[in-house]
Amino acid sequence: MTTEHVEEKVRETLHAVALDRVRAPGDLAEQVVRRRGRRRFSQAAGAAVAVAAITVGAVLGFGGGEGAGQERPVRPAASPEGWKAWQKDAPGAGERGCLVDGSALYCAGTKYDAAKFDANTGERLWAVKVNGEGDGIDHPFAVRDGVVYAYRNHTAKKQPNGDYMGGTDLMAVDAGTGDALWKKKMPQDDRTDQAAMPINGAVFANTPSLRTMSALDPLTGEEKWHYTWKKGIVCERAVLSGVPHLVCTRDTEKPHDTDVFRLSPATGAAEKVTTLPGRHQLTGNTGDRLVLAGQREPSDKNLRLTTVNGSGAQTSHTYRMPGKEAGKPGTVAKNAVVGDRLISVTWQGKASAHSLTTGKTLWTAPVGIKMPREESFTGIASPVVSERQGVVYFLNPAGELSGLDLRTGEKVWHTRVDIGRPGPGRAEAPQLLLYKDVLVALKGSKMVSLLPPTGG
Repeated sequence: MTTEHVEEKVRETLHAVALDRVRAPGDLAEQVVRRRGRRRFSQAAGAAVAVAAITVGAVLGFGGGEGAGQERPVRPAASPEGWKAWQKDAPGAGERGCLVDGSALYCAGTKYDAAKFDANTGERLWAVKVNGEGDGIDHPFAVRDGVVYAYRNHTAKKQPNGDYMGGTDLMAVDAGTGDALWKKKMPQDDRTDQAAMPINGAVFANTPSLRTMSALDPLTGEEKWHYTWKKGIVCERAVLSGVPHLVCTRDTEKPHDTDVFRLSPATGAAEKVTTLPGRHQLTGNTGDRLVLAGQREPSDKNLRLTTVNGSGAQTSHTYRMPGKEAGKPGTVAKNAVVGDRLISVTWQGKASAHSLTTGKTLWTAPVGIKMPREESFTGIASPVVSERQGVVYFLNPAGELSGLDLRTGEKVWHTRVDIGRPGPGRAEAPQLLLYKDVLVALKGSKMVSLLPPTGG
């Protein structure tokens, strides 16, 4: 697939599914592809976004072991020490979404590329101003050993037409003080989940060239080693238990076999784990397994989901892609991989849990919230699972929240929070986070923290 084909697929996809970000403006597709005339996906990252969204939606890894929460009933939520329910309006600091780490929220917005909030009180502790403009849908992506990793514009200079010049920096920020530790220029404006990620002893980042991933020292940004794949190959990236993996195939229209490689976190030495027949796309990872999706033909209604662990052991099952044909439950609005489950929600308001181990549907039930119109291109927040409670939570753009029993799909809780009403036209997409048992609902600059009385 050429870069031009990739970008067209990304545009089509982003007009058909909602990404797991707080903002979803009307020109989202062009913002992702161009970043106001300057963002351009690599073939690897672009193909991953396009195929993953077309096939099984925005699939995210939430960790957890196989069958987690299947044998116990729903437990009541417990309030963290020092926490009280709070609401906050954080203009400029939260529109691009947040990340939970410990008792802190790390967010980004139109004025700040990184901002730290106390998850117990909602108080803002520090912020890093944007370099230029703060558009886009990215927010801090990782926190490790007291360091926050995020992105910012490489330059604030403007072109004659008023646009900012191209360039993205990967930056590291002291989590305690907000002081910038280092920055590294990226070869493009890709800020997807595959652009950079923490591994054992380093940050695995797409730099300094499009076909290269480098291990950067987490405290200095200096390169420890790098791995470059051959021209004409496209490689997606993931991390299993701190070890980087590549999912690679030929960059052509015709499908080819897919190779999975494991890289040494210490040296970058590559070892082939397995080869899968046909083209497979990385759709997420859960625990110690990669989740790959493959189709024989683009028109095929059956999706082949394959999990591969670090040793190459595989489990594959056919997943029937929802469609609008008679008798079908409807098209997918949002998916998430949680432990051994693929949680799916259709635009028609049906939630389902599918086992990645057996391929069976464990349950199907009403999602418990009103779904937005499919043509709004907004969707709901990605499902969030409390494995301790055994509950999966859902949030729509109007602030309606529901909780379903993770074992059975039975509705156990419902409420509404004030994150603003959807306006005319395309509404902003919400985000839902979990801080221990506390839920944090976000949309635009509004944040609401609450404790669900589930099981009480």
